[in-house]
Amino acid sequence: MNPYLQILIRGVGAFVGVLVITRVVGKSQVGQLTVADFVNAIVLGSIAASMVTDLKENGWYYAFGLLLFGLLTVLAEYASLKYRPLRKVIEGEPTVVIHNGKILENNMKKLIYNIDDLMMQLREKNVFNISDVEFAVAEPNGQLSVLLKSHKQPLTPSDMQIPTKYQGIPSELIVDGVVIQQNLKQNNLTEDWLYRELEKQGIKSVKDVMYASLDTEGNLYVDKKEDTMQHVTDITDKLPGKMPQ
Repeated sequence: MNPYLQILIRGVGAFVGVLVITRVVGKSQVGQLTVADFVNAIVLGSIAASMVTDLKENGWYYAFGLLLFGLLTVLAEYASLKYRPLRKVIEGEPTVVIHNGKILENNMKKLIYNIDDLMMQLREKNVFNISDVEFAVAEPNGQLSVLLKSHKQPLTPSDMQIPTKYQGIPSELIVDGVVIQQNLKQNNLTEDWLYRELEKQGIKSVKDVMYASLDTEGNLYVDKKEDTMQHVTDITDKLPGKMPQ
């Protein structure tokens, strides 16, 4: 068989195999990588790469290895769901690194976690003073969860006893020039209503709309495919400190 054709067939097979395994394992494999997830991803990628490029070996050996490792990964995920002690071994567990404004050096040493990394992750949470922190927890996926002391937390409407209205997720009505019929029906709206609203904004065709959504208060947001941005340029030219051309 032609080597290029063989690589093509193996490449498609490896891509499909890794995609299926990733979908079966779940979104946590991609979005919230723990140490175990990271190692699994590297091994799966290594097997897939060898399957594509190593033409001296039978591709079915690599396919079997990919399937076996994927199966073991799935079994480990399901086992960790049922047995909490096993989940702690496989995925790790959260560790408190700051308590009541004090750094817990012993916990930091166990994680091999230095003060520079801690300060960087605190700054990412807009925290610049350790004394403002009630709890900081190093999560198994490498993220840092921070709880500020009560007097340092930002005020909310609830704290000030201010009533608020319900604010849900806007419904997409048009995406890339295509009307989302299901969302129209869920909001008890018709295409005629949508067309009339578009006409009010000077839009004659749905195909001219890149995105349109309806918020929970009934406001329609519309973004056209070819917006005129000249006004933005004009405003920018008038900003303080703008050098004359």
